Amino acid sequence: MRVLVVEDERNLADAIARGLRKRGMAVDVAYDGDAGHEAAFVTRYDVVILDRDLPGVHGDRICADLAASGALTRVLMLTASGTVADRVEGLQLGADDYLPKPFAFDELVARVQALGRRATPAAPPVFEVADLVLDPARRVVTRGGTPVDLTNKEFGVLAELLKARGAVVSSEELLERVWDANTDPFTTIVRVTVMTLRKKLGDPPLIETVVGAGYRMLAQVAR
Repeated sequence: MRVLVVEDERNLADAIARGLRKRGMAVDVAYDGDAGHEAAFVTRYDVVILDRDLPGVHGDRICADLAASGALTRVLMLTASGTVADRVEGLQLGADDYLPKPFAFDELVARVQALGRRATPAAPPVFEVADLVLDPARRVVTRGGTPVDLTNKEFGVLAELLKARGAVVSSEELLERVWDANTDPFTTIVRVTVMTLRKKLGDPPLIETVVGAGYRMLAQVAR
């Protein structure tokens, strides 16, 4: 899941980003409304965590512009004011959810995960290809009934390939969906991650390299 945090309280923004990354999400941070507005329309995020009272472009404007754009991006609005009137106004602007400060981090995570499920087309609760099973909710992968221990990035790559249902996914798409904006676009990290993922999944191979295009999951595997 790709998340943008737009929050001018740097300590809070960084703490949210660290916590979400530990949960396996790719997270970018903007510390003012100008940077947040630009980032929200340059990259397709699943969820934007948006402080309402921002310097520069106001959070209300960012929220309204995202809603008007027709993007699938979901907005979780944060504010220091938790009155009913403020919550209603935020939701009327196009926010999908509203969380007053201070908040419990576990609640923030739960709300982000719920919004993330609504930001993407409906997918099966469990992905299966050959004898491989990936359960996104429990973050469990097995092959032939044996658990496969994956890093967060390996899990993310595998999930994106499975979501594509046999279509080719480019390195650029994987980099955008699994990593964050701080990653060098010319890095070999995708190729290296796919290589280690293949090793962990074992034989027969399930991931095919399509030269010049990217990677895809094999619906049928040779035995």
